[in-house]
Amino acid sequence: MARIVGVDIPNNKRGEIALTYIYGIGRSSAGRILAEAGVDKNMKVQEWTDDMFQAIRTIIGSTMKVEGELRSETQLNIKRLMDIGCYRGIRHRIGLPVRGQSTKNNARTRKGKRKTVANKKKATK
Repeated sequence: MARIVGVDIPNNKRGEIALTYIYGIGRSSAGRILAEAGVDKNMKVQEWTDDMFQAIRTIIGSTMKVEGELRSETQLNIKRLMDIGCYRGIRHRIGLPVRGQSTKNNARTRKGKRKTVANKKKATK
């Protein structure tokens, strides 16, 4: 396995797909990185030379925020929203959908497992 930015990328996959194993790199940015480095995006990782690896590492290191740096920035942005008490921050704080989705029937991913509330029993005379 090859290591780029602290992530093991698989040898038996095409370069464009293998780079998406790095947090913060998707298909389009992977294609752009490979084009800039002069590497064919259909070439498998095991066929890459050390020079190709070095070119890709320098491009990713100099132009992109990936892995830990990107995760921490995202967490800081969410914390900032929660601290200023805006609508999005409050939704993050109480664990509800942030982007306007309906919560009456769905939103189970954000709300968690169902918590059943029992009905009150009617008093008998």
